[in-house]
Amino acid sequence: MRKAGAGVADVKTVRAAKAKKAVKTAKPAKAAKAAKPVKGARAGKAAEAKGGDRAVRQKRMPRAVRERQMLDAAVRTFGQRGYRAASMDEIAELAGVSKPLVYLYLNSKEDLFTACIRREAAALVEAVREAVTPDAPADRQLWDGLRAFFAHTAEHPDAWAVLHSQARTVGEPFAAEVNVMREEIVTFVTALIAAAARAAHHDAALPDREVAGLAHALVGAAESLAGWANTEATVSAHQAAATLMNFAWAGLGDLMEGRPWSPPR
Repeated sequence: MRKAGAGVADVKTVRAAKAKKAVKTAKPAKAAKAAKPVKGARAGKAAEAKGGDRAVRQKRMPRAVRERQMLDAAVRTFGQRGYRAASMDEIAELAGVSKPLVYLYLNSKEDLFTACIRREAAALVEAVREAVTPDAPADRQLWDGLRAFFAHTAEHPDAWAVLHSQARTVGEPFAAEVNVMREEIVTFVTALIAAAARAAHHDAALPDREVAGLAHALVGAAESLAGWANTEATVSAHQAAATLMNFAWAGLGDLMEGRPWSPPR
């Protein structure tokens, strides 16, 4: 017959064995699983992303500076390659930025080209105006203006190619942008010739239409001569200005003195 205490002891032994087995087979807690370390590849990418963000922050610069870099690169590319052959990839690479950033700043290739025309046209007009002293004699004003014009076009050949060649041959609306610049220069030269006529005759001796015609002829000659001078390494800006001055002012001088040329009968 079994002893009374033996049954209790057996039950305790069985329970202890089951508890021990349960401890061995138990699964890791969810918290431990969540704390599982990131694998090497993922950790590397995370670190790389953080490093890239830091690099971007270090390279950030004011919008005006970045945009100037893009326009400089665009003028060089358009001037040397031509509008149709130039690509946004080339411009972005030369500017040291991504192509999406160029589009973000300047919208499209057409808008970028228009921005180049406006900037370079404004720079050329400003260079001519700043070189001229309003109180100087008419011939000195014209000479200073021509020297500034030829010096600027010689120092910025890509910009002049954009204005004189590319914008006009590609067509509208780019040609219209250049015409705005041209009309501003023509207006300036027209006022100069009219002032010279008044100084010589003490009245407006030359008809307005003749003065405007002379101004257009003079500006057209300057544009053509600048295009030629930029292809001739031996021709300086000073020489180009002197050539046009001799060509134009000799005739204007006689005109101002009341000795206009007349066609033979």
